Amino acid sequence: MSDVVTLATELLSVESTTGRERDAVDLVARWLVTHGWNVSLQEVEPGRSNVWATRRGFGVTLSTHLDTVPPYVPPRLEGNRLYGRGSSDAKGIAAAMMIAAQRLADAGEERVDLLFVVGEEKGSPGARAANRLPATSKFLVNGEPTESKLASGCKGAQRVIVRVRGREAHSAYAHLGSSALEPLLDILPQLRALVLPVDPILGDTTYNIGVLRAGTEANVVPGLAEAEIMIRLVGDIAPVKQAFTEWAGTRAELIWGSHIPAQYFHVLDGFEVMPVAYTSDIPLLDRWGTPLLFGPGSIHVAHTPIEYIDVVELEASVGAYERIVRTLLA
Repeated sequence: MSDVVTLATELLSVESTTGRERDAVDLVARWLVTHGWNVSLQEVEPGRSNVWATRRGFGVTLSTHLDTVPPYVPPRLEGNRLYGRGSSDAKGIAAAMMIAAQRLADAGEERVDLLFVVGEEKGSPGARAANRLPATSKFLVNGEPTESKLASGCKGAQRVIVRVRGREAHSAYAHLGSSALEPLLDILPQLRALVLPVDPILGDTTYNIGVLRAGTEANVVPGLAEAEIMIRLVGDIAPVKQAFTEWAGTRAELIWGSHIPAQYFHVLDGFEVMPVAYTSDIPLLDRWGTPLLFGPGSIHVAHTPIEYIDVVELEASVGAYERIVRTLLA
């Protein structure tokens, strides 16, 4: 196997679902120290740290995340595909960045940093913490699976919990209680009628009802019901919040969670360009320079049981990252 496939496989062999990134952080940090990088670990929470590796600085930072969504899926190489949790999102990308940065350093280009953060898949505490570091780079190349195209922009994200309260009772005498679940199920389909913002480049504002929680037992009238929703933003959050607030009215309580705004990115000649619908840590790393978004792999297999990255594309991405860095520094 090539260096990048070997390194990616090593990273994939370590479970690092969100909140359990420690072993992946240790592996990355040891590799970088062994190869002559100045490595700093920034504690984000107890047992969770970002990795910042530098030489001379004042150039380009290559950055991605080391956490993955659950469940853990171990790596396997089948033909030209490397399978496993994080193969495309985003441990394969991390490996490509590390090999590319090392090749640049070996060739005498030391104006490149590496930043690997934790928690991108849930709330991005790593990126928020990293933005407090004394960054010196002029450009930030963030890594997400863009099918080896430069992203012209990406949608933002807003989490919201829809909460309905009722009154518990014995299910044999349900009339003595008030179900919280039934009114929640009544109002959720009405979301389809909302008029939400549209952007000519990023497209429609969309939402996903990802989690439903209600009740304690089948023989108890549920006194609390919740739906957790992820909204994909294409612009200002204000009209989206207004639409959801009017929809909920007095029927439900809205608990607004983490927010990442939509954003447009810097692009370069010689690369295919496309917008992406998912968000990234870029808006939370504004101290790290003018942003670009690029990575091998497809978002369409990320977060699925068959997540994989094409080995040829992974190997080619090393050269692509080198070309991006050299172009930005020219």
